Amino acid sequence: MQSLRSNSVVIKLLTYSNELSEGKPLYVSSNCLPVKALNREPAGHSFHSAALKLRGCAKKVVEDKEDTSSASPKKVANDVEDIPSYETYKNSSSNKEKKKKNKSGKEVKEQHDHYALLGLGSLRYLATEDQIRKSYRDAALKHHPDKLAAALLLTEESEEAKEAKKEAIESHFKLIQEAYEVLMDKTKRRIFDSTDEFDDEVPSECAPKDFFKVFGPAFKRNARWSVNTRVPDLGDENTPVKEVDSYYNFWYAFKSWREFPEEEEHDLEEAESREEKRWMERENARKTQKARKEEYARIRTLVDNAYKKDPRIVKRKEEEKAKKQAKKDEKVMAKKKLEEEAAAAIEEEKRRKEEEAKLAAEAAQQQKKNKEKEKKLRSKERSRLRTLSAPVLSQRLLGISVAYVEDLCMSLNTEQLRKLCDKMENKEGMKLAKVLKNGNNDGTESEEEEVVEAKQNGHVEANGFATQSPRAAAMV
Repeated sequence: MQSLRSNSVVIKLLTYSNELSEGKPLYVSSNCLPVKALNREPAGHSFHSAALKLRGCAKKVVEDKEDTSSASPKKVANDVEDIPSYETYKNSSSNKEKKKKNKSGKEVKEQHDHYALLGLGSLRYLATEDQIRKSYRDAALKHHPDKLAAALLLTEESEEAKEAKKEAIESHFKLIQEAYEVLMDKTKRRIFDSTDEFDDEVPSECAPKDFFKVFGPAFKRNARWSVNTRVPDLGDENTPVKEVDSYYNFWYAFKSWREFPEEEEHDLEEAESREEKRWMERENARKTQKARKEEYARIRTLVDNAYKKDPRIVKRKEEEKAKKQAKKDEKVMAKKKLEEEAAAAIEEEKRRKEEEAKLAAEAAQQQKKNKEKEKKLRSKERSRLRTLSAPVLSQRLLGISVAYVEDLCMSLNTEQLRKLCDKMENKEGMKLAKVLKNGNNDGTESEEEEVVEAKQNGHVEANGFATQSPRAAAMV
């Protein structure tokens, strides 16, 4: 490791250190130049000397012990002149505090950087109380007036310069004490952290592939204001959707501890009465409440912008939209299918009715044909009956008249007429007249006459038994 020897003090140049985790350097900010941190770093004049010499801004120190031992106070003064003053720890460049204007236009005093005064500029609001105590002890020992006054007063020749340098040393030590008091008081530290330099910018647009690079640092930056110290991580594109929802639920319900003392228009110490003081408190509370609303609106804008651009949310919305569209298409298809089925049913009903109407028409036509056919057959049988009954009418047998024959023609159906005509076939005289006379009885009387004739011939059938006459029996 390189080293620089100055007045028998060895200053190690800043480089990689084995004490760092995984061999990776830790970059920290300083008032001179971003450097890599070691387990032990030069502080105070040594730090500035090393930084300036690394930059090539300071004069080379004579390493020869003989030259350094014989150096005059004037030469020592030339070496010390290259060391920046303690004012580099302040936000202003002079002992007087600069004033800046708040949002309401009122001038407020600019504070010193308490973290830088204690050497905690790289940690800032992340510094713990133990780290603050340790840094304060180191800074108090290093910058105590009794320790620095003797060395620094030798560099000044005039009494005025010595007095000014002494006041600067004492002023710097008081700033260290003030920084310790502020940082160890929770309320004062919260107010100081709230007024510390902070980037309030809210990203709005970014490419999908750059989402985590753009919004990740923004969320981490604003997580410092969270009342709940367990802030979830944004994750990556492989984070489950459930965790993503939990992440955004946390930020949508975000509670901030950030204070806005610069918005307070009235200084309570300037109040002339108790009533005026209360009025100032109410006005200050109203202004700070407005600032808190603006802060919550800013956080909400950040979360809304991230939610719109988050590729995981966009992907889920597209999937949900696709599912919704699929369901919609399914409903449309189902409705279309029902309409088609209804149309088909209507068409089938129409076809069935047409078929039934056609069948009915055909049946009516067939019935009409059958009626005409029946009419022709009946007319034929009537003509046949008239023809067969003509001999009976001409002989006037059994009192049969033309009216009687016509009455039979009109009262009997085709089948009856056909049977009657069939019976009348091959008959003459009285037999024909008897058949015609019994035309309405369907041949019942003819059967009785046959029974009578059978009796006369000697055959009797009674109670189901056949008997013979004496004459017939004798003949047998």
